[in-house]
Amino acid sequence: MPPPTLTVIEIQQETQGIDGYKNIRLSLVNDHVVRLSIMTEPYPWHYHPNSDEAFLGVEGILCIDLDERTVELAPGQLITIPANVRHRTRPQGSRSVNLTFERAGMETVQT
Repeated sequence: MPPPTLTVIEIQQETQGIDGYKNIRLSLVNDHVVRLSIMTEPYPWHYHPNSDEAFLGVEGILCIDLDERTVELAPGQLITIPANVRHRTRPQGSRSVNLTFERAGMETVQT
């Protein structure tokens, strides 16, 4: 459950003490959800038929593998993966942290 409206969320504090993969729902914005993802292992190949997905790097390097290339997302960088584009995410090194912005109720199809 996301925190109540008008609550300040300390991103760095939310990531402290987490040693494994974790995906935390931080907030709802209209019909979209904001998630905090701590990556310590690759997420499987997949796509989203009903939503784009935007990634904002917070800590470490997040690798986003696409069919033809890999995007390396550093802290402070943002990229949007359109709906129906097959991809997977993984940390470069032992850990990365990113925010994701996606439609609430987004469908994930693993391939």
